[in-house]
Amino acid sequence: MRVGLVDAVEQVGEAAWRALEPPDFPFFDYEFLDALEKSGSVGPGTGWLPVHLVCESGGRLVGAMPLYLKTDSYGEYVFDWEWAHAYHEHGVHYYPKLVAAVPFTPATGPKVLLGPGADRGSVTRALLDAAREVGEENRASSTHALFVPERDLEEFEERGFAVRHSLQFHWHNRGHGSFDDYLGALTSKRRRQISRERRQLDEDLTIEGLTGEALRPEHADVMYRFYTSTSDRKWGSPYLNREFFREVFRTMKDRLLFVLARDESGRPIAGTINFYKGASLFGRHWGAVEDRRNLHFELCYYQTIEFAIGRGIKLFEAGAQGEHKLARGFLPTLTRSAHDLRHPAFRRAIGNFVEEEKEYLDRAVEEYSRHDPYKE
Repeated sequence: MRVGLVDAVEQVGEAAWRALEPPDFPFFDYEFLDALEKSGSVGPGTGWLPVHLVCESGGRLVGAMPLYLKTDSYGEYVFDWEWAHAYHEHGVHYYPKLVAAVPFTPATGPKVLLGPGADRGSVTRALLDAAREVGEENRASSTHALFVPERDLEEFEERGFAVRHSLQFHWHNRGHGSFDDYLGALTSKRRRQISRERRQLDEDLTIEGLTGEALRPEHADVMYRFYTSTSDRKWGSPYLNREFFREVFRTMKDRLLFVLARDESGRPIAGTINFYKGASLFGRHWGAVEDRRNLHFELCYYQTIEFAIGRGIKLFEAGAQGEHKLARGFLPTLTRSAHDLRHPAFRRAIGNFVEEEKEYLDRAVEEYSRHDPYKE
């Protein structure tokens, strides 16, 4: 078994990579990673330098770990700025660090990708050993795996990684046959609230969910305009560029849902981009060039829930944070990340911190559970 390093999935090849793709997670599909790399959204100067690990056995690709050498903590959604500050205060370098994650995407999915028939234990050990070597060669302070499925944590814990919890709100399909079924499962207070929000939408709006061959090249430019309008208001500099949107709208039509709102003149005023695969749907980016009452809720939640029900999708992750999602049927869900700090003192201190943080989040989940939007 041999592990090598590539700085682009193109070097692996689409056919070979395809055998590794997870069934319910579109963000490690060849097209998504290739779009990030070809567009220059990741790479030199972005803070995300690809150092993907690929594992071969008998001349066949049996596993991979998408991995990045990071020079900052932007676009991760598991916040460690205070860790970096503490390192700096003590005269120790925190960057570079290694991160196994999907850039700019707080979605839970496997970090070790396996080919058909591959032995999970041996491939995982080989990849994690190689990741440690890459970290040492690059003098990385640490290795981080973000948004790891709970079932995969043991592999990291055995290596001494500290497990950190975060909190998101996820929607689960409870066997709903229609949007009315979903409403019927909610308490009367929440059902009335959602119905009222949908009634209050401006009547002159036209809203449509576009996927597959309904997506056209101009839709990518429209969504990019919405995306940059949001980043201009919130953080000032967008992570993704126009070419990324053009590429995924071209290559991932069958896994992309674009919800678009137009005004009475037909002018696009708001939209959201979502990715789906198998039993999972992931809300990613929203933007609007005009403020309309309740339009965010309609495009980001209600239209996408309707889509999920219609497609028989079981899980809808609508992105990071947002306790306002609770009232709309999204339940508090712990997400998990794994962290290997190489400095002994910081390793102990951060290990203690994440344990205390877990207790705080457990209390938060308990408090949220008192406001469960569903009928008993």
